[in-house]
Amino acid sequence: MSVPNDLGLPGALPERDRLALRRWMLLSIVAVFFAVAVGGITRLTESGLSITEWKPVSGALPPSNDMAWAAEFTKFQQIPQASSTHAGISLSQFKWIYWWEWFHRNVARTVGLVFAIPWLLFMVQGRIPRQLRVRLTALPLLTLGQGALGWYMVQSGLVERISVSAYRLTAHLGLALGILAVSVWTYSELRERSLAEQSEPVATSRRWRRALLSATVLLGITVLSGGFVAGLRGGRIFNEFPLMGGQVVPPGYGTLTPWWSNAFENPAAAQFHHRLLAISVTLFVLTLAWRARSAPLPQRVQQAVFVFGAVITVQLLLGITTLLLAVPVPLGVLHQFTGVLALTAALVATQRAIASGDDTVSVARNAAAARPARVTVSPVEAATTG
Repeated sequence: MSVPNDLGLPGALPERDRLALRRWMLLSIVAVFFAVAVGGITRLTESGLSITEWKPVSGALPPSNDMAWAAEFTKFQQIPQASSTHAGISLSQFKWIYWWEWFHRNVARTVGLVFAIPWLLFMVQGRIPRQLRVRLTALPLLTLGQGALGWYMVQSGLVERISVSAYRLTAHLGLALGILAVSVWTYSELRERSLAEQSEPVATSRRWRRALLSATVLLGITVLSGGFVAGLRGGRIFNEFPLMGGQVVPPGYGTLTPWWSNAFENPAAAQFHHRLLAISVTLFVLTLAWRARSAPLPQRVQQAVFVFGAVITVQLLLGITTLLLAVPVPLGVLHQFTGVLALTAALVATQRAIASGDDTVSVARNAAAARPARVTVSPVEAATTG
């Protein structure tokens, strides 16, 4: 009987394949981080609407001469943002924002290749285990959908609006986080040793697993709420802390109807909710980190919880600083980047906790105990026993 590990894969999975898949996932994680950072710069520099057409293949090449640049500039001048946010923009200034969006789109194309090419090679070589085929096949498909969703987002700002829809922006961010979550979770699983080989004296209780999973979900919601703040330019109002306009609940909080639309379309309400969520999840995680000091947890889970607490603390401080300074581009990008880093730390901590759960470890140990013991026979004994 083979010994199951936290992936549900047989212990006989070749180490060479495990290492190759881990490297692919790590490269994918780095690629997503880079794409999120470049996307943040593109948004904060108001560059995202500078390319008004979607050409998945030919769009990889920039304008090649003055005539082509003039044509792109003319197309841009026809959208509402050109006469508002970028009123009076010159051709040289247009080129600067164009290059950011062009770079952003090519980074997205590269991310797609990072997912698609290794997946194709591993599938052809039969190196993706059956238990991971659906999950890893979803990654290149989701990345393709991310490109289409990105264009759907850009379209919302080309006709009647001077910026993209906050709903579509948040959906675009959410899909990126989903791709990242699959990659991080799979990498963390592949990095774990077989449960039967782990020497941890304790397992992670169900209560701790639920707590870490709840913290991860709450952090994900917090990051997505930041998408609405960004889409509504909510970070450029009420640049004070801890109050907003001298009040706990900001002026103009519930001015929209129906009432629920305030959370998604009212900048003041969006920022208020993001603040509450950020403070709540940080306090929750710091409480978990404090209790983890003396809790009966596997060492690798305890370490992951400490890292989670440290990163989310930095993220909260960055968020406050970014708000007080009215979202300068470098801090805004760093805040977004650190938010994704905090979510990564949360996923790793949660995966480790689930992989070392008391019920999971019990199953693995029982399976290990049920294996027949190996009997080593020397050449001399083999020769004398017929």
